[in-house]
Amino acid sequence: MKKIAIVIPAYNEEACVEELARRLKAVFDLESKYKWEVIFVENGSIDATFVRLLAINQSDKRFRVLQLSRNFRMDGGLTAGLNFVDADACVIMTADLQDPPEWIPEYLRKWEEGFENIYGVVEKRVGTPILRRINSRLFYKLAGWLSEGLIPKNASDFRLVDRKVYEAVREMNERNRFVRGLFAWVGFKSIGIPLVRPPRFGGVSNAHSLQVIDLAIKGIFGHSYKPLRLISIIGLFLSLISFASIAVISFLALTSGVPFAGFGTIVSLILGGIGIQALMLGIIGEYLALVYEESKHRPNYIVREFI
Repeated sequence: MKKIAIVIPAYNEEACVEELARRLKAVFDLESKYKWEVIFVENGSIDATFVRLLAINQSDKRFRVLQLSRNFRMDGGLTAGLNFVDADACVIMTADLQDPPEWIPEYLRKWEEGFENIYGVVEKRVGTPILRRINSRLFYKLAGWLSEGLIPKNASDFRLVDRKVYEAVREMNERNRFVRGLFAWVGFKSIGIPLVRPPRFGGVSNAHSLQVIDLAIKGIFGHSYKPLRLISIIGLFLSLISFASIAVISFLALTSGVPFAGFGTIVSLILGGIGIQALMLGIIGEYLALVYEESKHRPNYIVREFI
């Protein structure tokens, strides 16, 4: 029997994990020709998530629990889970049931057809705040342009990957991880499946706007050098405008005399120049921060206990 592992990071998901386990068992019964294993990555929860995961493990040993020493965010939890997987294929999903287990059989059919990286493409998010939806649209448009289409539009972390795919990803030891981008980068035979993301089953979302924006920045800067190239392009463009302006002003000074210099114009130009320079320095600073994090060689996660 081929073995399918499921990696599920869980942070403060006490309201969801029991229902998730119940629905996963129904999928296991439906797809009985496969051997199943679930690795719940308890990602530093401060509620009763770990206690409930222990109870699930006691009742069904197919559910294993990997407890981290603290919260290492979604990508840290995924990295930890992937490093403990030994299966023919691996499913990655969230614990809030916005990735319904009932879609797993459809992923399996695509894997049986020969696809090696099957991911969900979110066509609609039910119950998601409008700010989050706007952020998602902006991110994918910007990420798609800066990465030259490497990161598929509206791609979800909910995916099924073949052994060769997840092994290629876990060989990458970079610290600033955007797992969704890493799976896109390794390639292999991929296909997206359109899906409508339902609302959370219970609890509250831990993906706050600032954390999502921070992840988006790391994801873009970690997979694209275009922002650095834009600095050179903007600098060249501004230089050409400056030279053209000097030529025009010099000509007008010789033919019509020096006009009265407006205070507002001068201040606006100075502030504009300072703003552009600050933007360029900020982009460089983001890349330096990523390099700094990589240079420390700290682990992406720390395991407290594996059950």
